[in-house]
Amino acid sequence: MAARRCLSSVLLFILCTFSVFTITRCQETTLAGDNGAAAGDSSPADTEAAEQTVEQTRWEATEVTEAIPDEAAADKQDSAAPETVAPSFTPPPKDDFQEELVIRPLHSGDIYASFQFRTLWQTDFTRENKVSHYGLFPKSLGQIISKFSVRELHISFTQGYWRTMQWGQPFQPSPPGAELWVWFQDSVTDVDGTWKELANVLSGIFCASLNFIDSTNTVQPSASFKPLGIANVTDHQFLRYATLPREIVCTENLTPWKKLLPCGTKAGLAVLLKSEKLFHSSFYSQAVHIRPVCEDWQCKTTSWELRQTLNVVFDLHTSGQGKREWSLFKMFSRTLTEACPLASTSKIYIDVTDNPQGEQFELSPFTALLTQAVVLGDRRTYSVYDLTQQITFGSVRSLNLLIRWKSSEGDMLRPLLHAERYVAGYGLQTGEIHTLMYNNHPYRSFPVLLLDSVPWYLRLYIHTLTVTSKGKDNKPSYIHYQPSKDRVRPHLLEMLVQLPPNSVTEVTVEFERALLKWTEYTPDPNHGFYVGSSVISALVPSIVAMDTNRTWESPLFSSFFPCKEESSYFVRIYTEPLLVNLPTPDFSMPYNVICLTCTVVAVGYGSLYNLLTRSFQIEEPSPGLAKRLANIIRKMRGVPPL
Repeated sequence: MAARRCLSSVLLFILCTFSVFTITRCQETTLAGDNGAAAGDSSPADTEAAEQTVEQTRWEATEVTEAIPDEAAADKQDSAAPETVAPSFTPPPKDDFQEELVIRPLHSGDIYASFQFRTLWQTDFTRENKVSHYGLFPKSLGQIISKFSVRELHISFTQGYWRTMQWGQPFQPSPPGAELWVWFQDSVTDVDGTWKELANVLSGIFCASLNFIDSTNTVQPSASFKPLGIANVTDHQFLRYATLPREIVCTENLTPWKKLLPCGTKAGLAVLLKSEKLFHSSFYSQAVHIRPVCEDWQCKTTSWELRQTLNVVFDLHTSGQGKREWSLFKMFSRTLTEACPLASTSKIYIDVTDNPQGEQFELSPFTALLTQAVVLGDRRTYSVYDLTQQITFGSVRSLNLLIRWKSSEGDMLRPLLHAERYVAGYGLQTGEIHTLMYNNHPYRSFPVLLLDSVPWYLRLYIHTLTVTSKGKDNKPSYIHYQPSKDRVRPHLLEMLVQLPPNSVTEVTVEFERALLKWTEYTPDPNHGFYVGSSVISALVPSIVAMDTNRTWESPLFSSFFPCKEESSYFVRIYTEPLLVNLPTPDFSMPYNVICLTCTVVAVGYGSLYNLLTRSFQIEEPSPGLAKRLANIIRKMRGVPPL
């Protein structure tokens, strides 16, 4: 009976619901019919005006998305201004991803390969409403920009030293080890605390030792490391710079770097990033650069640019090939089959400037697509392979570029600016740091900005600072020196020096080695202590006129550093890191003392402890064999034992 009542209630509920739904549909149909009748009764002029209003609204939304200049927008509004103002429409943030690979054959038989991946996102991380939706831009880096109010972030990991005189200037220079420099927003109140926390977070993201960055290896430059993006920040109190010259780069650093790419290593140029091949080279460097850039010439629309770069030099001898022949498969153990589906452009550039008629090397497969770009003050010619075109892969659906050398003659173009550094002196008390800067231009001089960060345990005698060029004193036009504090901060020295043409300028300063506490020595103190590279920034005279009108169609490798003068280009170079020996105690003596002390304590205390805690009992000597046999017989006979 109860079951029958429940069934009746359910049927009644379903019937009521269906009736309400039917009545609602009828009302909607009636309203739609009335609207249609009203539209049919309207005049053709009203209909045409409505269509123009709709078209005008769509055109305005498109123009806002494209961010046209004010003058053009005013002309558009004057030509067709609707009577009714449409509600404002904010387009969703646009993002774009590009990838490219540049291969430069070196006359020594080596190969320089430079990967560049750029992600552009038209959004604002500094607004109050936090960005919650991410597309191509990695969320881990976007949250860092928003949380720590970062304006620009540049981080690099490098294994090996770039040989400038043999390989020329790199597209993206970086010092050996790890380098980190950050510009913060002016809203940050505690810059040092934010810097320390940011270094710890980046250490976890890139699996590096950036958590060792503290006040003892951090400096605040006063003139170097200007913003590379929108340059409207002049207060250097929001800038921090630090290096770890002893940082070892391995696969653990490359894996999280590859995960930041939209396609990962599944498609596109990132397929070639095989760890065992990349680290089996004479030079390896990976970097991440984040900065805001302008979308239009008036800089009214800005975007955030994430540029991931990876530079590697494959040595002919260390690779074990034995012949001067290179291919994508020999360099990376893989070939290319497709471009990244999320990339708007995916190209490979082969530098053929020194091979106009094919005298130096042979390139296959052949491509008739050539392009020219002014890179580092020199006009270079490149063969272009567009991976977004299926014809690039041919019938085999695979691209394996081959470079076969024909002649070993010819020299690389000697760079106009080159620098070296070394330590002089003898003994473990005092020494000298020598920095050599070469201006190879035959008739033009130009100024350079030198930055030196020396650890506190090398106490500089700044009164011994000398700058000489061609045997004469060269007085710097600008000097900024911040002395160190023991175990608090390092030395900071910045100078603006004019380099005469075709000259060598030498900067010398004496120092004294400090005595460290025994807990401050590294696990291998006899190996020595590393001192970070010197940084030299300059506007070098250009051989050809530079193009100051930056366009998004230009190759990525030619548009990183901003160029404001047609007669010069900006370059930043790094010297070698120094290896300095400090007075080191004989750590074997403490070890011997510890061993002897532990032995004496163990023997003395152990004997005393045994005497105090052990119980002694007298045991009768065991009887002889004859007596034991006699006792057995006596026991069998029932007689008491002897």
